[in-house]
Amino acid sequence: MRFFNTAGPCVPGSHYMLPPEPRLPAARRLIDRSQFFVVHAPRQTGKTTVLATLARSLTTEGRYAALRVSFETGEVAGDDYGAAEEQILFALRQAALVAGLPDAALPPDPWPTAPAGSQLLTALSAWAQRSPRPLVLFFDEIDALRGESLRSVLRQLRDGYTSRPAPFPASVVLCGLRDVRDYKAASGGDPGRLGTASPFNVKVASLRIGDFTASDVAELYSQHTTETGQEFSEAALARAFEYTAGQPWLVNALAAEVVDNLVAAPERVTAEHVDLAKERLILARATHLDSLVARLQEPRVRRVVEPLIAGELVQLDAYDDDLAYLRDLGLLAPGREARVANPIYREVIVRVLGAAAEANIVAEPRSFVQADGRLDFPRLLTEFVGFWRQHGEVLTRDGAYHEVAPQLVIMAFLHRVINGGGYIDREYGVGRGRIDLLVRWPYQAGAQRSWQREAMELKVWRAGRPDPLPAGLQQLDDYLQRLELTTGTLVIFDRRPTAGPIADRTEFSTQRTPTGRAVTVLRA
Repeated sequence: MRFFNTAGPCVPGSHYMLPPEPRLPAARRLIDRSQFFVVHAPRQTGKTTVLATLARSLTTEGRYAALRVSFETGEVAGDDYGAAEEQILFALRQAALVAGLPDAALPPDPWPTAPAGSQLLTALSAWAQRSPRPLVLFFDEIDALRGESLRSVLRQLRDGYTSRPAPFPASVVLCGLRDVRDYKAASGGDPGRLGTASPFNVKVASLRIGDFTASDVAELYSQHTTETGQEFSEAALARAFEYTAGQPWLVNALAAEVVDNLVAAPERVTAEHVDLAKERLILARATHLDSLVARLQEPRVRRVVEPLIAGELVQLDAYDDDLAYLRDLGLLAPGREARVANPIYREVIVRVLGAAAEANIVAEPRSFVQADGRLDFPRLLTEFVGFWRQHGEVLTRDGAYHEVAPQLVIMAFLHRVINGGGYIDREYGVGRGRIDLLVRWPYQAGAQRSWQREAMELKVWRAGRPDPLPAGLQQLDDYLQRLELTTGTLVIFDRRPTAGPIADRTEFSTQRTPTGRAVTVLRA
């Protein structure tokens, strides 16, 4: 029986999977034109599956000898480009032997000898001359190479490309996490200078493998339904796409968590099952998520993510290399607007950044649950104020994400209390000037399962800016209107140098929004 795959390339017959080639529709046209191009996509988006499938199809059809080979083994060579070439040539031969190429299209054995820095060029030229079919090579994980090794490989590819019609592969596809601009940075060059005689001007296009659409997610999940009889409700499908925004690994991981660990077939999968699976994925911090959060301390990542959390404008050009880098990583969604790629990543980012604060919170979650099962939200706020008065100065003094430290602290407090019993939905992004939070807490009202909802808005008062209270009341009013709630909480953190000590300035008050809603205001 097939299953949802979360590790390695998908295998037909073993995994639920969508047809790979339609995810890269322009590739065949470029190959038929004997062009070199780049394919890039964040990790675990199905890139290797697409490339391997396309290579097999091209070879089976009889027109080309196509091969996908990983360059990961060349990473250990560092700047030793001669050693990197030897690793690459060994990987090419091994991949060719198991790829089902015709004997006449196999690489020469042994490879011709050549000095370091020209071994790859010489080998590929000899192979192309020997093969009765045009060679199409997919160099996967090309960005595993670094420094002089990457520079040497790209330079030899350029030299082979420009020497045609002398024998050389008809099409070479550079495949990796990043677009070609960051290849130059990885090799020690200036990513802003990509023209003229550089190893970076041989590509005619950069193709990005996109995420799944909502209909793709429904089609993938329907394969499980067909084989097991276990249906996903329409609400569950919508919730899965909402949380993942179609990121392929998340789509598969969410479904795997549901059907493998939460609800057995043929019981129907509901939106609540998807909610729980999302929480379990975040808490488990799978390798996929860990590989992303490990980037958060990189200066170029922090430069973009910190203002995103704060709701400030990202002071970068839309084509800035840092923005492009985060999009290539998959942390940001494609497009001109700077926004986190999906709600799961958005949640993981703030939980990871607030982990140090959460480790200092000793509040017992069950102590906030009332006899009727509802959450004692006023008490939660009061307990936070006590914690903030005692520890706020220390927790916001240092840290890489200093500008959003107060918001991270209060969200960490909420995580500590809410996790395991309820859910926190959050919205933050460029130009919002705030973070909107919705706490959802399930409880039993007689025989019926009900939901308590508490809305919060977080704002910061910074030096040189007016008191954010009026704008905050209007924004909270709009948020409550959208949620159809009658009351909420506005939290304003005072980060002005002239602000008094936290213990003195932290206080509650009651205010009315422009439409007359009574809301709690916490100045901290």
